[in-house]
Amino acid sequence: MDNAAVLALYDRDMREGALPESPGARVERVGRVVRHVGSEDGWSGVVWSDLSAADADAAIAGQIAYFGGLGRDFEWKLYGHDRPADLGDRLAGAGLVPEPQETLMIGETGEQLVGVDLPDGLRIVPVTDMAGVGLMAEANEKAFGKDSAWLVDLMRDRLATDPDNLVALVVLAGEEPVSSARMELIPGTPFAGLWGGGTCEPWRGRGIYRALVAHRARIAAARGYRYLQVDASDQSRPILQRLGFAPLTTTTPYVYVP
Repeated sequence: MDNAAVLALYDRDMREGALPESPGARVERVGRVVRHVGSEDGWSGVVWSDLSAADADAAIAGQIAYFGGLGRDFEWKLYGHDRPADLGDRLAGAGLVPEPQETLMIGETGEQLVGVDLPDGLRIVPVTDMAGVGLMAEANEKAFGKDSAWLVDLMRDRLATDPDNLVALVVLAGEEPVSSARMELIPGTPFAGLWGGGTCEPWRGRGIYRALVAHRARIAAARGYRYLQVDASDQSRPILQRLGFAPLTTTTPYVYVP
């Protein structure tokens, strides 16, 4: 894989050419900035920019004024290769607060098709209705220790409006949910995004994460998608590197609260 070429393709298709994430959301281009304006309770933020030292501060002030006028929090998603080189410092100086850095990792679907066998008694089940969403949310809460009401809302909206481009999975031990994951298929691009892979502690280290990656890769490949994309935490990055994913750049959310 040509990492530089794939990163340029990602910037073009997934950032500069970003699509709305949900009904009621919109994507707007203002000068050298592309922003996502979510629906009333949805996510809003800057997804792409191509700025210089001469215009960066004015662009930041413009987004603060815009989202502040709407009374909304927003996130400026800064990638490690974005310009100018001190953009992060400029964002912080304008009052945006950085959250933990992650790594943009990309792998080819064809290299992920060989999985591992799940432990005896486990099975991967597709999530296609609200009963499945409940199991998925339960697994997510066990894995991450956080309330998953946002996931229920997201899944309800996506199943109602765009189920064809969403793959959601839950792993069951008998009838107990122990792991879950989802995949977003981005129409018109070669990219499928892997999200939310998490396993509750007693079941970690048994190949479930790898099996879920391979399962989603098979679906993505069958649908004509070449690349799998992950925003990886420090914990998942070494796992993904062992699976052949390449780290292409970093990504840091800078958050502004009016």
